[in-house]
Amino acid sequence: MIKQVLSVEFLKIRRKMVWFLVALGPLGVVGLQAVNFGLRYDYLTKQYADDLWGGLIDNVGMLAVPTLFVGLAILASMTAGIEHQTNAWKQTLALPVTRSHIFAGKFLLNVMLLFVSSTLLAAGAIALGACLGFALEDVPYGRLLERTYYPYFAVMPFLALQVWLSVILHNQAVPLTVGIAGTVFSMFSARFGDWMPYKWPYLINEADEPLISAASGIALGVVILVVSLVHFARKDVK
Repeated sequence: MIKQVLSVEFLKIRRKMVWFLVALGPLGVVGLQAVNFGLRYDYLTKQYADDLWGGLIDNVGMLAVPTLFVGLAILASMTAGIEHQTNAWKQTLALPVTRSHIFAGKFLLNVMLLFVSSTLLAAGAIALGACLGFALEDVPYGRLLERTYYPYFAVMPFLALQVWLSVILHNQAVPLTVGIAGTVFSMFSARFGDWMPYKWPYLINEADEPLISAASGIALGVVILVVSLVHFARKDVK
């Protein structure tokens, strides 16, 4: 059933700007780091002389996190806004599928879109390093995957929240405002303890173990998803 729902969701975004946004985020991050390294090449290569790829990947990763926060808010709003703009929620809910499947389809669609974006980011980081003259045989793939996919897992609570808000609220200014405010707040979250979810995507914790941040994000994301599924199943959506 979920497979059919997802197929319909992908058809809905076929001619939308969603795919452009999916590519724009990682391209923007890589582009800004290209400018950064291009303008300060001598300084940065000297600073990261012992680990050129590590320096590049860390720079890309830090810039990618706020981009991820903004991107997931916009994607959730755009994918849910299709029904809101056409007042099609009644027709969607009249389909022979459960409300839970409909909501899960929206969430999984966004999960897949963000996964594609994270993958493009990883590929873009490698391409940028190659253009800068870094040896491809020295690429630390483990670190690259960690810096591109662990934040993706860590933002799952916020993705679930944004999909929830975007689906139940007709006025998309509200979820977008929440998403943008959360992005700004996340930039100052390092001063809080490890209990702060906005800190998790930056992979900073007292144990110095990025996997903890990613696992925490997945766990809380599941909790919020379950709550949102139950709420959506009982709420009238216009």
